[in-house]
Amino acid sequence: MEYTKLLLIRFQNSLLSHEIEQFRGAVISNLKDKDILFHNHLPEGEGFRYGYPLIQYKRINRKAAILCIGIGTEAIGKLFSDIDMELKLNDREVKFLIDNVKAYQQRIQIWESKFNYHIRKWLALNQENYEKYNGLEGLGEKILFLENILKGNILSFAKGLNIFLDKQVECTITQLSEPSLTRYKGVKMTMFDAEFTTNVSIPDYVGLGKGVSLGYGTTVKAINKNNNKTATKTIPLQ
Repeated sequence: MEYTKLLLIRFQNSLLSHEIEQFRGAVISNLKDKDILFHNHLPEGEGFRYGYPLIQYKRINRKAAILCIGIGTEAIGKLFSDIDMELKLNDREVKFLIDNVKAYQQRIQIWESKFNYHIRKWLALNQENYEKYNGLEGLGEKILFLENILKGNILSFAKGLNIFLDKQVECTITQLSEPSLTRYKGVKMTMFDAEFTTNVSIPDYVGLGKGVSLGYGTTVKAINKNNNKTATKTIPLQ
């Protein structure tokens, strides 16, 4: 099993949750070479790139961040060659300063052991499955329904990286918040915070579900001595 390349760029600048979309838009508008991986729009109004987003804009510890995955780690060089990271947010000019850059690789595969994760602002329910979810009576049925959606999200994430998971994905939600509403692309959607276990190794800060390019569904490994550390290795930056 090959390792997947990742690059996490963290900035010194604080960012509010509702500013993530503006941050993304400001980065894209300042690029000379508007690589599709930054915005997922096909040229000349031909539609969207529906593959898994390989450049994701985040808010980590209240600070701006960009996560690059796979070939997204190569495209990100265009960002720093094109612009000086002086971006316009809410009609104000902000100079974005890099705090640190971490390059690493991770095996994304199924393991014999389980991993524990937190997922935040998870957009699990679209209009169709929201109605199905609300039609379920017991909490157990609702959690099972969400577990199946989460399995699908993990499979979609792997497929987007051309990774074939050769065994059955196991996923158990161990904690689930009350649902809350957010507005995504002008549409009200339901989101959850949750904790879950799975037999798939997922890199920290990767997004699952809808809206991952804007920081939704960000997944972080919970601290647990049973989590397999052999899945990840750090790449020294040149």
